Amino acid sequence: MSARTHDRIRVAVIGGGQSCEHDVSLASAAAVRAALDPTAYDVVGLTIGRDGLWAGPDRRPLGPTVAASLARAVEVIADCDVVLPVVHGPRGEDGALAALCELAGVPCAGSPLRAGALAMDKWATKLVAEAVGVRTAPARLVTARDAGALGFTGPVVVKPVAAGSSHGVRLVREPDDLAPALAAALGIDDRVLVEEVVTGREIDVAVLESPGGDHRVSPPLEIVVPAGALFDTDQKYDGSATFLLPADLPEPVVAELSEAAVRVYDALGCRGVARVDFFVTPDGLILNEVNTMPGMTAQSQVPQMFTAAGLGYPELLDTLLRSPAHVAAPAMAGWALP
Repeated sequence: MSARTHDRIRVAVIGGGQSCEHDVSLASAAAVRAALDPTAYDVVGLTIGRDGLWAGPDRRPLGPTVAASLARAVEVIADCDVVLPVVHGPRGEDGALAALCELAGVPCAGSPLRAGALAMDKWATKLVAEAVGVRTAPARLVTARDAGALGFTGPVVVKPVAAGSSHGVRLVREPDDLAPALAAALGIDDRVLVEEVVTGREIDVAVLESPGGDHRVSPPLEIVVPAGALFDTDQKYDGSATFLLPADLPEPVVAELSEAAVRVYDALGCRGVARVDFFVTPDGLILNEVNTMPGMTAQSQVPQMFTAAGLGYPELLDTLLRSPAHVAAPAMAGWALP
């Protein structure tokens, strides 16, 4: 039986994780907890340490071992109405926490296991997108077994198949830089993408499922980086990139972006909110990747994108948590979105 404090929804907000995006996730989870209306939500904070130990709201481990802390965390989760896992990267965004919630029988806000796993896998995302008519950059899948045989044929982008925040991503312009880039990416993941460089404008849109099951697509956001630079981990967090919101694009291109984003979102089986990243080129749209748990501080791209559309940060979180697929109907009684 779920635990309620009066009529409030009890929500477990999970942050941290064992990926290279641990610190970003901590910031997202803290922002979410602070933004949720305490008159509507009874918030329970859970944190996954870099070592895999789960901690409660006081940041103390819930058990002496990973297994023991996880068992206690499942007890806490089972006492909640809904779980919002704000854990970026592997062992979180990849569907691992959605699967945990499903096994525990607790509704989970956001994408389910299948969508998280597919979207986290950049190679699988390419296959799904191409199958529904959304183009991606030509690429080759490389492992440690065949990395040494890969020859340099021109500028490429090397990236781990399943990592976030552009960790391990390198733009390779010279032949001598290919092997170090492959080694760095293979140090993060055992599968690596080597993509042809796409020349175009970097445009992101976000898709949000409404409680009624419809899609709401944000205005497009353009990422502008210094000439010749790649929007890598440094660019994402050192303030050198500029966001233009809304992006200055013709209306037909905006409509095409929205349609392609929803098509990929649905094909992957996404739920909740997802950010869909494109390149807009003279030859049309090229999908870059899909992020099923993007940064969720008020200053992050997705909250900014929906704020520009008139949906503020707390309202965005309400929409994410109030979907009938996530919260039972009695908890929704008398609630209405702005």
